[in-house]
Amino acid sequence: MTTAALYGRPPFQARPGAARLVSPRASLRRPSRRVASAAQTPGLGALRQLETSWDEDNATLWTFMRPDGRPSFNREMLRDFQAWQDGIVARFGPGGDTLRYLVLGSRFPGVFCLGGDLALFADRIRQNDRAALVAYGRACVRILHRNMLGLGLPIVTIGLVQGDALGGGFEALLSFNVIVAERGAKFGLPETAFGLFPGMGAHSFLVRRLGAARAEQMILSCATYTAEEMYDLGLVHVLAEPGEGEAAVRAYIRQNRRRHGGQCAIYRATQSAAPISLRELEAIVDVWADAALGLQDQDLKLMSRLVGAQTRLLDRRDPAPAPASPNRAALVRRQSALESEARV
Repeated sequence: MTTAALYGRPPFQARPGAARLVSPRASLRRPSRRVASAAQTPGLGALRQLETSWDEDNATLWTFMRPDGRPSFNREMLRDFQAWQDGIVARFGPGGDTLRYLVLGSRFPGVFCLGGDLALFADRIRQNDRAALVAYGRACVRILHRNMLGLGLPIVTIGLVQGDALGGGFEALLSFNVIVAERGAKFGLPETAFGLFPGMGAHSFLVRRLGAARAEQMILSCATYTAEEMYDLGLVHVLAEPGEGEAAVRAYIRQNRRRHGGQCAIYRATQSAAPISLRELEAIVDVWADAALGLQDQDLKLMSRLVGAQTRLLDRRDPAPAPASPNRAALVRRQSALESEARV
């Protein structure tokens, strides 16, 4: 059963006849051989839940989430992201190495990220702890806002999606310049199913990209979208076959590196034309925290069921990196089946 079925909403209907952008397998060459671990880099080597590697030939820093526990943004991972951003600025700022591309993906099989820490939310809501909810939300949006601005560096940020991106996972991706997604990946904002809304960036980013009416429709529908549907909407920029996401990112970098300076200028111009301030993002977090404290017991029970489904997904995951094609697809189906168990 799909995530859409879980939340009782129909899936998005794709625009018929839309074009598809897929990097041909023949055009994907082997990755650069000059790829080194960033373990010796201050601020990057001591990250427990983030794996980093430096591709010198392509001036690309690759980063993959390796969550402790459920594939969501726990508070320790948020601290890792803050240190990661500080470490990047320290290494690649003025006088440092040249960084052109920053890539973020996930090593959790079949999942990019399932969003915020629902167990933390439920606990803090029961304790009526508004300050903790606001602190968590503001930590998230500060990370997203810095990423949206490219950390003040002349870089192109790329989100690599090889599995499902739900809730805050989807919101985080919207702060990237380019999203590369494998076919079969799912996107969605399920928060309205338990009486909340995505309060950490979705409104601001989607309103700028789709318009207010369409953004509200997407948020209120609780629908699940495929990578292909996200491409039709212009939110996904490159589609790849299952298991070929990393190769598609390398192909994108190779095909666009001569235009790197122009791309950076375009993204800066877009930020000037449709600015998103940190104050705006933090104000929405405040609205989200107030809404969270108004949730009913049945909403918190559903939240807890979803936590249980995510935990069972963790218990059954393979320790190895996400496999290609049919095995990966089976893991995605398994996740959807687990989520269906959380139905009220």
